[in-house]
Amino acid sequence: MTPAPHLVTVAHGTRTAAGNEVARRLTEAAAARLGWAATASYVELCAPLFAEVVADVATPAVAVPLLLSTGYHLRQDLPAMLAATDRPVRLGRSLGPDVLLAAAQADRLRAAGATPGQPVVLVAAGSTDPAASADLDAAAHLLAHAWGAPVRLATLSGRGPRLAEVVRPGDAVSPYLLATGHFHHRARRDAYAAGAGVVAGVLGPHPRLVDLVVERARALAPAAVRVPV
Repeated sequence: MTPAPHLVTVAHGTRTAAGNEVARRLTEAAAARLGWAATASYVELCAPLFAEVVADVATPAVAVPLLLSTGYHLRQDLPAMLAATDRPVRLGRSLGPDVLLAAAQADRLRAAGATPGQPVVLVAAGSTDPAASADLDAAAHLLAHAWGAPVRLATLSGRGPRLAEVVRPGDAVSPYLLATGHFHHRARRDAYAAGAGVVAGVLGPHPRLVDLVVERARALAPAAVRVPV
């Protein structure tokens, strides 16, 4: 039986300590479910950096990006970091779009006081990558299905409309963000300035995100690895 791989998660990283803690909590919870060793890492702004972790890992590893959509980091930065090392690491795709993320968003909306049928604006950090735009359109569709009401899309940067163009008075806003930080603070400010009635919390270490990280790690593991269910 092949030994269990080392789970390496990789989040973007933020200067906000509480935001970086989300990646660590998700990683610890997923590792406990899998029974694997695990390390949370970051693309930038927080240690340990992904490049440093994969250079030091002694066993075969699987890398699960804690990134919600395709973009430059996933298509360029992370593969380049792996190419610079000879370590055996399997890199996964972005977490989203996925029904588990939509379920977590719906929970966050309810917790914030949004009511069934209330129109929602999904707001994402945004990207200039066209592939990211397709991912975000799909994420909005999945949230509409999970929430049971119309969902419109806004972004804070890159391609797509801004909150001021999309939010209507009384809308609920669902930040499509893993953790608190610059984009989260900006999303709340801009949403309320545009007339939103409710702004949900970030996804955070929601149980459905733990499920998703475990699912992605299992899919990356070699077939000969015995993976707990």
